[in-house]
Amino acid sequence: MSIKLRTYFAITIAGLIIVLSLILSVVIGKKSSEKLQDEVGNSLSEAAFQMSDKLDHFMWSRYSEVMILSELDTLQNRENPGEIRRLLNQLNESIPSFSWVGITSNEGRVIASTGGILEGADVRSRPVYIEGMKRTFIGDVHDAVLLAKLLPNPSGEPLQFVDISTPILDNNGKSLGVLAAHLSWEWSKEMRESVLKPLEGKRKDVEIFIVSSKDNTVLLGPEKMVGKPLNIDSVKLAQSHKNDFKIEKWPDGKSYVSGYAFGKGYKNYPGLGWTVIVRQPEATAFSTVKDLQETIMLLGTISAIIFAFIGWLLAGRITSPLNSISNTAKKLISGEETEIQIHKGIKEVEILSSSIRELVTTLGRKETELGVMETKATHDNLTGLPNRAALFNYVDEAMVKAKSDGDSLVFLYLDLDGFKGVNDTHGHHIGDLLLQEVGRRLSKVVAGQFVSRLGGDEFVIVLKLPAIQSHMTGKNIAGEIISAINEDFYLEGKFANVGCSIGIAVWPLDGGTVEEILKKADKALYVSKSSGKNRLTLSSVI
Repeated sequence: MSIKLRTYFAITIAGLIIVLSLILSVVIGKKSSEKLQDEVGNSLSEAAFQMSDKLDHFMWSRYSEVMILSELDTLQNRENPGEIRRLLNQLNESIPSFSWVGITSNEGRVIASTGGILEGADVRSRPVYIEGMKRTFIGDVHDAVLLAKLLPNPSGEPLQFVDISTPILDNNGKSLGVLAAHLSWEWSKEMRESVLKPLEGKRKDVEIFIVSSKDNTVLLGPEKMVGKPLNIDSVKLAQSHKNDFKIEKWPDGKSYVSGYAFGKGYKNYPGLGWTVIVRQPEATAFSTVKDLQETIMLLGTISAIIFAFIGWLLAGRITSPLNSISNTAKKLISGEETEIQIHKGIKEVEILSSSIRELVTTLGRKETELGVMETKATHDNLTGLPNRAALFNYVDEAMVKAKSDGDSLVFLYLDLDGFKGVNDTHGHHIGDLLLQEVGRRLSKVVAGQFVSRLGGDEFVIVLKLPAIQSHMTGKNIAGEIISAINEDFYLEGKFANVGCSIGIAVWPLDGGTVEEILKKADKALYVSKSSGKNRLTLSSVI
């Protein structure tokens, strides 16, 4: 059975375009999928780390406040419980997260408390008293039935608390009782919203989980999962102190991209071993790739129909141009960089070559858009500086280059002094403008070097310097940074001032990995903070 030339060319052209579209869809889809997977995973992993970091910082603040409060002379004078109650009420008003704070006698009887709640009650059988008599105690999230009945609860939802207690000692070290506090678990939901807000419009159906180290119980998450164990690989990986992401099936049988991080504590706060999981359904996360593949196939199908009809009409005159287009398509499939030439002379052939060229251009544009998405995932939205993920990527390559050149990498770990005061006085908008200006000043001082923002008011600068003068040059640059940050900030008609504390660590002298170096630089930063602020400290001298 013979086929007419027009029909033969129509079928050939349609088949060629469909095959080309299919191959391009598979190749570009696969490449885009890999890039998008890393972009989405790193974004969720970063969100998990931010949530974990916020939890640790919040708990450290409350932990430190309870420790400081226990040393006040007012709590040692048991003859005036009214004055003690006034002090505790002031703490509750200043920091509403403290739902209840009270002091007990050595025998476990409540002497004074916020709002007078439970005064006179015997709490010696409670862990918050038993453990608090021995040492500073932090208990995991739990229900408190007795307090739940006595405290205001507008929402009507079950109240949950985190306990903090510590011994009260007189000047001779003799025990006077226990200072006990119940933190409302509601603050964790506020933190969850603060982490989710930057993801709005970029990530759909994102959920955050906080998982206890005890039986892997869900402390925060969808209502139907709270209180139930969550035994998935991401939790196990996080509990091994890893911060990354994994695509896996959850107990509901659905596949999710899961970013995970582990709460290691902060400074003198030991942490409760909470695991943070940030998940997004895999289908939602990678819907862009699917849309791209469908667009490619749709364009290919439309092109096939149009050009098959043109080929049927002008088969005899377009053999040569079609061969040229076919050869170019093969080069594109093989990965060569080339362009579809526009063939003049026959209108239909010109349309064919132009449309296929436009198709390839559109696909290239789509790939470029995905590249822009990847860039956003590695840069801080507020300052435009590289973020934590970009820092680790940069250091991996910089260490190889520095080793080859015989150089050292000097890590400057920065934290602004007095930034909270700027936010409290002028508002968060001015605080954001200040952070942007800090980023510009840092980039100007260390022009040509790597500047990143880890989050909040923390920045890390990596200097590639000759090994023989790395310490001295690093100190000089750190001094220039402190001077630059100390200059007045004029932001929308308002003056603001902040200081800058810096911790310095040098690779490879202070450690062989980026984790070790950052840990030592952070420790040096803490020394700068605790010894007066607005100064620098070398890791090698502590």
